[in-house]
Amino acid sequence: MKILLLARYFPPEIGTAANLFYELAGGLAAEGHEITVITGFPWYNLESVPGKYRGRFFMREEMHGFKVLRVAVPAPGPRKARLALGHLTAPVTAFTGGLLSGRPDAIFAYSPPVFIGLAGWFLKKLKRAPFVMGVQDLHPQCYIDQGILKNRVLIRVLEAIEVFCYRKATFITVHSEGNRDFIAEKKGISREKIKTVSNWIDTDEIRPLPRENGFSARHGLNGRFVVGYAGTLGMSQGAPVIIEAARLLRREEGIFFFIVGDGIEKEGMMEKAGRYGLGNVGFLGMQPKCVYPYVLASSDLGLVTLNAKVKTPVVPSKILGIMAAGRPVLASLPLEGDSHRLIRDADCGICVAPEDPKALAEKVAWLAGNRRVCEKFGQNGREYIVKNLSLKKAVREVESLLNSFSNSLNTTGGPG
Repeated sequence: MKILLLARYFPPEIGTAANLFYELAGGLAAEGHEITVITGFPWYNLESVPGKYRGRFFMREEMHGFKVLRVAVPAPGPRKARLALGHLTAPVTAFTGGLLSGRPDAIFAYSPPVFIGLAGWFLKKLKRAPFVMGVQDLHPQCYIDQGILKNRVLIRVLEAIEVFCYRKATFITVHSEGNRDFIAEKKGISREKIKTVSNWIDTDEIRPLPRENGFSARHGLNGRFVVGYAGTLGMSQGAPVIIEAARLLRREEGIFFFIVGDGIEKEGMMEKAGRYGLGNVGFLGMQPKCVYPYVLASSDLGLVTLNAKVKTPVVPSKILGIMAAGRPVLASLPLEGDSHRLIRDADCGICVAPEDPKALAEKVAWLAGNRRVCEKFGQNGREYIVKNLSLKKAVREVESLLNSFSNSLNTTGGPG
């Protein structure tokens, strides 16, 4: 099967979206499918852009058994402006790249940005191929919840585009049942059209590794109880609670908070840690994908945070990474969401209410004193991931979905 994958982020960019689509492309290619990824040129979360990508507007390359077609749409300005403009330029990139590709058997677009669904729909009509919209984050709802988006007219326009894309897609995939419920109940989309394909993790790449390793030695982590956070430090993550919890535990010998990542909250967190004089907190920038397994391995406890404003049933992918690495999870997030349900069902850690540094600090201290519980949580998480959330399982589910409507179209004569 020839499949077009439309994505805003892709390696060598660093982050969840880039890694998920890279793994899906590789997994489908390994099953014999002809994969072409349409994306832009890398810049996000990179200290420097590799030379081969600089000054170019169009590029074809091969990556581990699949093709990548990159199209540049200029988005000048500071990082925040480029991130915002990317919501508008990504669909232009996807559509242009799709025009320059052959006729596929299926199109799979990764949202956000939700506008990429427009590119998927146009290509569906032009290429006469079914279109799957893979919804990772519920936009614009997450911006509304965070108070970033307040203009009622703009909200109505964006929600209208969102619903239009959902209706025009042949199928929609979401990563949890809560997200499926949201789109069906809040957006009026038929539940039969929405398929749950849980986020995945490459269990061969992310696996239990020795706690003491080259990475942990380089960063002075050996001999400590390391509470690790690895990922984006954005507005919705609520990560500043980590600094307040560290302040409460500053006299607890041996407990060390190691924060690996970047985002708009990082500067403020570093300033506050310095102002408090915290010697039990360390920071490191976003790391390449090949280093990530050792970041996880170097922690005794994996930390996940979301702020109290998060109302959508999101499941941060960092939870899956911690579980796959065989480490216990401590999550500070809304307890009514799908994240809490996953951690409970897997029996892989503890959840506390969001933005509650006292509760977070108490659980860190308790887990630091109960290493056998940590070990059991880690084992449970690894077993659950291998059984339910592996890359191989996700590839089979996506492959089955694509085959189902491909077979249906062969009998009806087109996507409609």
